[in-house]
This record gives sequence, structure tokens and C-alpha cells, in this order.
Amino acid sequence: MEKKPIASMDASPSLLGFGCMRFPKLENGRINRTEAEKMLDYAYAHGVNYYDTAYMYHDGESEQFIGDYLMQKYPRDSFYLASKLPIWFCKTPDDMERIFNEQLARCHTDHFDFYLLHSVDQEKWAQIEEFHAYDFVQKKREEGKIKYIGFSYHDDPKYLTAMVEAHPWDFVQLQVNYLDWEMQRAKDSYQILVDHHIPCWVMEPVRGGYLATLPDVAEDVFKKYEPTASAASWAVKWVASLENVKVVLSGMSSMEQVVDNVAQFEPFVPMTDQQYKVIDEVVEAIHSVKTVPCTGCRYCMPCPAGVDIPEVFKIYNTLQQRKRSSPTKLIYTKFLPEEKHAKNCVRCGQCMEHCPQHIQIPDRLEEAENAINALP
Repeated sequence: MEKKPIASMDASPSLLGFGCMRFPKLENGRINRTEAEKMLDYAYAHGVNYYDTAYMYHDGESEQFIGDYLMQKYPRDSFYLASKLPIWFCKTPDDMERIFNEQLARCHTDHFDFYLLHSVDQEKWAQIEEFHAYDFVQKKREEGKIKYIGFSYHDDPKYLTAMVEAHPWDFVQLQVNYLDWEMQRAKDSYQILVDHHIPCWVMEPVRGGYLATLPDVAEDVFKKYEPTASAASWAVKWVASLENVKVVLSGMSSMEQVVDNVAQFEPFVPMTDQQYKVIDEVVEAIHSVKTVPCTGCRYCMPCPAGVDIPEVFKIYNTLQQRKRSSPTKLIYTKFLPEEKHAKNCVRCGQCMEHCPQHIQIPDRLEEAENAINALP
């Protein structure tokens, strides 16, 4: 398994990291532990040594599952465990201590190798500073409960410089992929880390699965150049080729995805000039199709009005990408309960407060509802 040297750390995380927010699920919504265990075993056996969870993933079950399985089966010093502090869950500074101790207990561990302030934007940064959250995690490092400190960032690049200069950071986690490189100015955020000599961790390299199931016009570009390669493998390879990217986190939800991702790093071969040109052509093809840039992270949920926002967008995007009218309407009307339809949106705006992609959700829900209902 490929590793990139990190001069500032006494650590060697695998270039491919296992994101633990999209494990396969049972019908009741709980993690399908039987399948997820097989996925973790395969990744571990092939040298993946970085596992990334968070307090809210799978409604808290992700951390518990990692503690119940990974911690019990493999030596603690044979892999790196990362988790995150959701500052928006904290009503007072004392809540940081409560949540941190709960995370340690869930994970059956006495320390986190990597610990992040979660999903930071300008609004959350104000609370982070007010609650002295950096001082809190630094204290935990001094106590031996954290080794490396970072944060995951979800906002305009213009705010990032002040944040990275406010405190010493071991790493920063960014949403980087070939689509967001220009569209959400990921390139600018990445360059800020380069300029400040801060290692970059990447989340959403496949954009929540969107870059794995491309519109037909974009998929055809890849198939023309390399018929057997998956669209996801192109996305992962593009990100991993960036020099300052040290860990690429993939939120894998099936064994097929684990096998495909692992194959890109045994060994890792960087992108060629010709492959970069293919990516440029794919980006142009994607922009020709009108979709909602939702990654399915579900930070917008639960919706007070009962709308299943990510599912509505998933169905709508399928319509836009594939132009399969009849199946789309059937799925929406027959398999998604009516109380979860977009028409129930009351435009309260709560969802937009938590959307890392800054989507105008009520407007796009109305657009989706109208487009689907207009189908024959």
C-alpha cells in the first residue's frame, strides 16, 4: 500500500484512508456489520492503516462499530484512528469534554492518533474560538489522548488562511476532487495549505459517489480512453496525484468499492498528461448536464418537514444524468413515501445551515419536484 512521506510527522498513514461514514446498511438503517467487517478486513489485509470516523457518522454507530470490531481484532499500534469534534453539538464548552470522553468509550481506546475539529466553516469557527476548542484538543494532546490535530474545512477559501494561521495545525482535511477543483475553488484552498506547509488530507474524492456514477456523456469519455477502468478509479487517482495530498479518504459502502480503491494504490501510478486531458473533457461533459451537487452526506437531515432531501436529489440527478423518465417517476412515486417528497418542504432554511456544499436546497427541491411531476 502506497504511503507518502510526511516530514512533519512521526507517522506513515496509507495514501488510501478508509472513510467510515458510508458503511452498507440493513433495512432498519443500522450498519450491516457482517458486510462491513469483511470490508475492513480486506482493507487492513492490503495495507490500509488509516480509519476515519466521527461522532455523528451513522448516527453514532460508526464509532461504536469501529470500537467493537477493529479495536478488538487488530493490534492498536498497527493502524491509525481518526475522529472529530462536532462543535455545533456543544451548547457549552463543557460539552467538548463530554463528547470526547464518549468517543473514547465508543471506540474502546485511550487515544486518537488524529483528531479533527469537524466541518469547519466561518460560523463554526466563531464558536471554536469562543469555546477555545483548539486549547481543548491541545490539552488532550498533552494528556496523551491525541497525537495529531487538524480540522476538516467546508467553506470559501477566503476564510481558510486566517484559520490555518490562528493555531499550529498538523494537517487539514479538504473536499478535493476534479469537479470541485474549479467549481468550488478547491484549488485555492489546496494552495493555501501548500503555501503554509500543511499536509493535506482529502475527503470526498469521488464527491459522495457522484463521480462514480457519471452522466452518460461523461462516462463515455472515460470508456473511450480506458474501457475497463471505473469512473471512481479516475477520481481517486486524480486526487492522489497531487503532491501535497498525503491521505485520500474514501467512504466505501461495498466490497466492490474497497477492492477497486485498493487496486489504485498497489502500486500507485500518478496521472499522465494524457489522462489529465481526459479529465478536462469529462468535466466539460458533466457541466453540460444540470444536476444538484449533493454528496449525500445527510448533514441536512433530519428535515423538520419530513423531506428526505438527499434521496430526492439522488432520484432527480438520476433523471438528469440518464434521462430515464419512466423508472425515475416510478421510483419517486412508488418507492419513496409521499411524506418524504419535496413538495412537503416549508422553506424553513434549517437544512442550508448545515449543507457543506452551500446548496440552495428549498429552490432545488422545488425544481426536482416540478421536473419529476412533469414526466409522463
